[in-house]
Amino acid sequence: MSTLQSLVAALARLGLNFQFLLDAFSRANLLDGLLTTLLLCVLSALGSLLVGLALAVALVSPRKGLAWGARAFVEVTRNTPTLVQLYCAFLVLNMLLTQAVGTGNPFTPFAWVVIVISLHKGAFHAEALRAGLQAVPPTTLEAAGSLALSPLQRLAYVQLPLALRFALPSLTNNLIDLVKMTAVASAIAVNDITYASIMIWTQSDNVIELMIVLLAFYGALGFCVNALGRWLETRLRMPGYGQ
Repeated sequence: MSTLQSLVAALARLGLNFQFLLDAFSRANLLDGLLTTLLLCVLSALGSLLVGLALAVALVSPRKGLAWGARAFVEVTRNTPTLVQLYCAFLVLNMLLTQAVGTGNPFTPFAWVVIVISLHKGAFHAEALRAGLQAVPPTTLEAAGSLALSPLQRLAYVQLPLALRFALPSLTNNLIDLVKMTAVASAIAVNDITYASIMIWTQSDNVIELMIVLLAFYGALGFCVNALGRWLETRLRMPGYGQ
């Protein structure tokens, strides 16, 4: 604590008031918000990748009905604001569900944020993966066919592994955007780091200091996602592809 007090005192000499870090309640609330944001990022990232993969496969499907349905979903989802989608889900769908099942509604505000972000970013992932699937050379697919692989086996063992490598830069970019997008959780009172900061500055008027904390946190988190994506690009690079 003495180190923290020294840091707060040093920042105070620069005109920055970080006294809220010395308050146990504010510090615990901020830490809880940080952990909530990290959990939102992890669950939403996994959910969006699964949604994106399913949509990408549907987009390249020879079944026109499936492909058109996936295309309609992608266009509607990626062309409307995430915040509007969250409000529609939480204020409309959640209300209707509550009216139907009463207090047995299993969807919390946290769950709605994960669902909405997963679907929204999944639509962007779908386009990146679709491009990756269609970028697989026809000769590669012909070679897979000559090995008597079924269409499903070709998709699972040949197309998808290559498509993921081709789409990785775009997926990384989408995931960085997803990290920043989790801030919309504060709009429906999910105690993420943004909401926790709002609650603190309404009581102590530390807007500038807390904005610095938010910018530093999201910047560091985005940097980590980018570093992981770049490492995966290098790790998964295949000779003869993308050169």
